[in-house]
Amino acid sequence: MALWFDPAEYLVGGRWQGAAASLPAEDPSTGAVVAAIARGGAAEIDAAVAAAARALAGPWGRMAPAERGRILARLGRLVEERAEDLARIEAGDVGKPLAQARADARALARYLEFYGGAVDKTHGETIPYLAGYTVLTLREPHGVTGHIVPWNYPLQIIGRSVGAALAMGNACVLKPAEQASLSALAFARLGDEAGLPAGALNVVPGLGAEAGAALAGHPGIRHLSFTGSVATGRAVQAAAAANVVPVTLELGGKSPQLVFADADLDRALPFLVAPGIQNAGQTCSAAARILVERAVYPEVVARMAEIYGRLVAGPALADHDLGPLISAAQKARVGRYLEAGRGLALAARGRVAADAPAGGHYLAPHLFADVPPAHVLAQEEIFGPVQVVIPFASEAEAVAIANGTPYGLVASLWTENGGRQLRLARALRAGQVFLNTYGAGGGVELPFGGTGQSGHGREKGFEALRGFSTLKTVAAWHG
Repeated sequence: MALWFDPAEYLVGGRWQGAAASLPAEDPSTGAVVAAIARGGAAEIDAAVAAAARALAGPWGRMAPAERGRILARLGRLVEERAEDLARIEAGDVGKPLAQARADARALARYLEFYGGAVDKTHGETIPYLAGYTVLTLREPHGVTGHIVPWNYPLQIIGRSVGAALAMGNACVLKPAEQASLSALAFARLGDEAGLPAGALNVVPGLGAEAGAALAGHPGIRHLSFTGSVATGRAVQAAAAANVVPVTLELGGKSPQLVFADADLDRALPFLVAPGIQNAGQTCSAAARILVERAVYPEVVARMAEIYGRLVAGPALADHDLGPLISAAQKARVGRYLEAGRGLALAARGRVAADAPAGGHYLAPHLFADVPPAHVLAQEEIFGPVQVVIPFASEAEAVAIANGTPYGLVASLWTENGGRQLRLARALRAGQVFLNTYGAGGGVELPFGGTGQSGHGREKGFEALRGFSTLKTVAAWHG
């Protein structure tokens, strides 16, 4: 991939500088190391937090909301102009098909456009109170915010997290995943071009156990945003708790789609498969469980199997249906789940392209049918191209199965029955429920987050702006 910046540098206080150590950037499509990135640690995080605090005390903290919005809008336009470059970096670094990486670059631009326009439209309120008083509320930034971004969707998650935090006037310290840091560094370079003041955005790549842990536990951080695994999310929340710092956690899911006999199957079928294998299944909101009413169960399994038979995994830039997994370790992890599925009914599997490089981390997508709801494949987040199909006989059974995991991120319901749509939308335990669709095109405007082990807090839309701000009440007595 072609880079227009030095990936071995990190950004603190408006200065790009080299680190004493580096980490390899691997192309998952080939297994080859394509760059060396800076390996920051506690010292670099400490410097970044200090730089962010200086930015809040300086021009960034004094900047009018409308001007912040103009800078974010300029940054969004720069992202659009460099969208192809960003997409190729994302595809090469993460392994996702180029078409998906292009969609991610467009989504980043849209986040910046949305938040740039919303900056001066997030208001406080006046509250009717006792005679002689005027009471109002103010929305203020937390201060220095920390952002720990995962490797599966760096561009998108930077947009929904950093974009919203900057819009509310926070100064950000971003720690990208060590497996995929290049697009975060590219974004920061564009931030320089857009005119972000020194220290408003700081980027320190590094290992989670070093830079990530230092950021999560830093006493100068006033709000943390983390997307990743449940285990790491617990550690991040525990570290933040020592400093009494609020945390937004998005930790994944085991999202169900419920298909009833009256569903429009022609419309539903593409939505049943695509969200399960997108980004090789390495998606927090992947449609991992397909629950189907028994009357149409054989037809749905057969038609999904037909689609699976055409799916091809291959190099990111070849733009097949799915690319490789992020690493050899992730491929081995998914492989252990496939071993656990031995004895289940394998309804279909795709294939790996014949010309896929031998060093790439490829895995054919797998579709299992008649999976018991309590089976590990139906309970745990696999984070790979594996879907399970489960039959149900009634609304009550469907809801019980859908809600029968520790997660609660996304759910989808396919039925033409309006009463059922509303009943089950209320009954399903999920942060987002889609009716006769799935994902709604990404939906920058739509609040996103989960319940249970899917985490807490909301990103995207105006809810993110509320989350990246704190509310102050001012009560004035005037007689």
